[in-house]
Amino acid sequence: MAQSAHGRRNTAAALGVAGLLALGVGAPQASAATAPRIDLRVLLVDNGDSAVRAIAAQLRSTGVPYTTLDLSDPGRPAVTDAFLSDTVNGTPRAKFQGVVLPHEAPFGPGSAEQTALETYERTYGIPQVDAYTWAHPGVGLDYTSEGGWAGPLDGAEASVTAAGRAGRFGYLDGAFAFEDNDPAVQESYGYAARPRTGFTSYVDIPVPGGSGRGSLVGEYAHDGRRELVVTFAYNQHQRQFRLLARGIVEWLTDGVHLGRDRNYFAVHVDDVFAPDARWDTGRNCTPGDFDCPGGDDGGADPIRMTAEDAAHAAQWQREHGFTMDMVYNAGAGEEWKAEHGGTDALTDRLLADKARYRWINHTYTHPFLGCVQDTSTVPWTCAKNADGSTRYMSRSEISAQIRNNKNWASLKGLPVDTSELVTGEHSGLRTLPQQPDDNPGLAGALADNGVKWIASDNSREPQQRPVGGALTVPRHPMNVYYNTGTEAEMADEYNWIYTSAADGGSGVCENNPTSTCLPGPLDPATGYDEHIVPQEARTALAHVIANDPRPHYAHQSNLAEDRILYPVMEKVLADYRALFADDTPLENLRQSAIGTELKRRAAWETALANGRVTAYRVGTTVTVTAPSGVQIPITAPEGTRKQLVLGTTAFGTPYAGMRSAWTTPELLQSSLTLKLA
Repeated sequence: MAQSAHGRRNTAAALGVAGLLALGVGAPQASAATAPRIDLRVLLVDNGDSAVRAIAAQLRSTGVPYTTLDLSDPGRPAVTDAFLSDTVNGTPRAKFQGVVLPHEAPFGPGSAEQTALETYERTYGIPQVDAYTWAHPGVGLDYTSEGGWAGPLDGAEASVTAAGRAGRFGYLDGAFAFEDNDPAVQESYGYAARPRTGFTSYVDIPVPGGSGRGSLVGEYAHDGRRELVVTFAYNQHQRQFRLLARGIVEWLTDGVHLGRDRNYFAVHVDDVFAPDARWDTGRNCTPGDFDCPGGDDGGADPIRMTAEDAAHAAQWQREHGFTMDMVYNAGAGEEWKAEHGGTDALTDRLLADKARYRWINHTYTHPFLGCVQDTSTVPWTCAKNADGSTRYMSRSEISAQIRNNKNWASLKGLPVDTSELVTGEHSGLRTLPQQPDDNPGLAGALADNGVKWIASDNSREPQQRPVGGALTVPRHPMNVYYNTGTEAEMADEYNWIYTSAADGGSGVCENNPTSTCLPGPLDPATGYDEHIVPQEARTALAHVIANDPRPHYAHQSNLAEDRILYPVMEKVLADYRALFADDTPLENLRQSAIGTELKRRAAWETALANGRVTAYRVGTTVTVTAPSGVQIPITAPEGTRKQLVLGTTAFGTPYAGMRSAWTTPELLQSSLTLKLA
């Protein structure tokens, strides 16, 4: 019977483990009884190049501990036998389970340090990643002059080979393209070359202008050692690296490591039940905003979903296998209903489909919960009390906004997690420059209502932080604007922000160091589909494949009229599913689960930074100790069992051909113990 792709991957993983055990028994002639201890830590030799820094970023985001050896530091320790290994209670110890080098011989061929490193790798079966090198026989490849190619790789169509799919890169579907974001700028460079004896290619491309295929990533087995050879340049943000980063770490660690890496995508739809103000294409502002000349003259209707839009949302979710988070303002909906004859087909439709969505409290009527805004000037300022102190919305007013929205949901049977909250405009939290501190009444109001997870704006506060007894959950803002319901409106506002004053824009892009101007205005008829959608989908997908659980957010207006949010979400989902195998699905988490993930990561990073984690492997047994109460992230091959006081149980959940989990020692145990297959 033909072996399935999944079976091939499991076989390859098992062979990799077996190979490590065969090599990792310590000195030659050592028996299984004297198998060495291999610490679950990586040695990263840093010469400042972007490739090494990219792998360091992947290790850090995954939660893999590593030691950096800075080659530019004259006081760095020398790489010697004692630096790399020693003995613990009479057992030989390898201090690092894998080594990342900028290239194959950063200490110099034949030097004492290079020799010590190579001897260490050979003795303990330690893998080595050459982060970026050129194609030559010293790394198992022909020169590019021998049927290969060297040059820009922008837009190149690469493929994961059969060997790559059967091994550590099997989470990818097979083909992917190198980024080519700007045809006028060279973004990638590399060497595609033919393998020599001992080299197994994992990722290759057709040789440009030639015949056959040339390797870009592959394994060179020689002299009792294994090197993963990468022959293209990259940085940590480029999609081609992000796609391969998981496989590089799995290869480097032989699939057994601390840390956990998954791909996440969640979309919050704010202002549900409420109307959103509409962008005025003539005045280039939003009527109703205090900085819009003429104020709110009623010249434009607000944007609000219809019952048909709600029915479409439910159907779209079914068709795409994806759940949105509806972030609702019930009081604003009740006001709309009262102003429109006492009926509201939109609310009726959403409530009929309430079980199809996740729901998050967005306060009852969406007021600004921070300082009282003085809008007599632009920009606004915080109003002052008679004594000069800042005037804030009171704790009782904030609490009522949370409570009333929660009570409405309870009456309507909405499945709301009351520990979650998104405030209007993320207000109540500090808002620079006007309000440098949280509203002092906010933390108490959160406690009054049992709120544990409050959303923040990732563009302002990317790190989770406490607000009293609650924690923030940073959200990525999507460049799909709250005040646009049509593609033409979206393109017009985008042009105002991102074109120069000479081209009719605001010129903001010319004066902002974090922005660039469009070469010319987008066509209102085609600009949204041809430019904005691909750009925003690319940005969102970059978050998805970077082990970033933070949710994205847009607004109910974007599900109305032209329904402009759907093309962005559809492209993210389609691009993702074209890149990844079925065993590497998107994780679509609710806000409380995302907050929990970020909280666990922060505790883990602190434990690592404080040297409070010990983790090692002896033969097929992995042992980890960490501070009490700290969840341990760990990844291991299929078939791994967790040791109980009596017997074992299956470890973790499957993802990307591996098993992983946040876990702790069982009752009456001081350490976590895993038994590898």
